[in-house]
Amino acid sequence: MSGHSKWHNIRLRKGAQDAKKSKIFAKFGHALMAAAREGGGDPDGNIRLRTIMDKARQVGMPQDNIKRAIQRGTGELGGVHFEAITYEGYGPAGVAIMVHVLTDNRNRVVGELRSVFSRNGGNLGESNCVAWMFAQKGVIIVPRSAADEDTLLELALESGAEDMQSDDESYEIRTAPADLEVVRSALEAKGIAYDSAEATMLPQNRVTLDERRAQQTLRLMDALEDLDDVQQVYANFDIPEAIMEAMAA
Repeated sequence: MSGHSKWHNIRLRKGAQDAKKSKIFAKFGHALMAAAREGGGDPDGNIRLRTIMDKARQVGMPQDNIKRAIQRGTGELGGVHFEAITYEGYGPAGVAIMVHVLTDNRNRVVGELRSVFSRNGGNLGESNCVAWMFAQKGVIIVPRSAADEDTLLELALESGAEDMQSDDESYEIRTAPADLEVVRSALEAKGIAYDSAEATMLPQNRVTLDERRAQQTLRLMDALEDLDDVQQVYANFDIPEAIMEAMAA
């Protein structure tokens, strides 16, 4: 897997322990409202909402908080209107970065993003400056302990997956966005646990970073992901395994 994918997975596993709960819950609350507003409040008929609900539960978000966020999204309760926007920019060594936000104040979030980019060796770019470097895919991360590689690969391909990659800790199943739910349901039907299942943006080409640039880039990624309005950050960097292991330690 790419350095960005591996770092994302490390953050995912650490997130519930390291992050402040109130900040995490606020991010999920915004995402739940937006998903419910766009696709309705029934998770059985709204795949995006169901995915966010599952992730919110994984980090310990109370059921009442989840329910209220959904009701705000559907209009049953009053709430602030959040707008979904994607911003693009460049990090150290020309790394391409896409930032998905949910915000009630465009001016505030643009100022915050511009400041974070500039403080960490990057710059906020124009619309579509890097979007062409990414493709939307479904990605499911399965821990190696959950299944035998050959069995998992056969099940994934039979249920509609495009590809599967692996490293020492996990498998990464890739699908077309429309097939994500089908493949995930196939895993659940076989009792195979997974760490995450989500639509994401995968880079079509990658920039390999040395240790200094890797440290700069990961500081930028962390700073972006820590902003309240930011939901996801995607980038096309790759970090050699030895450097990634040293930094993760």
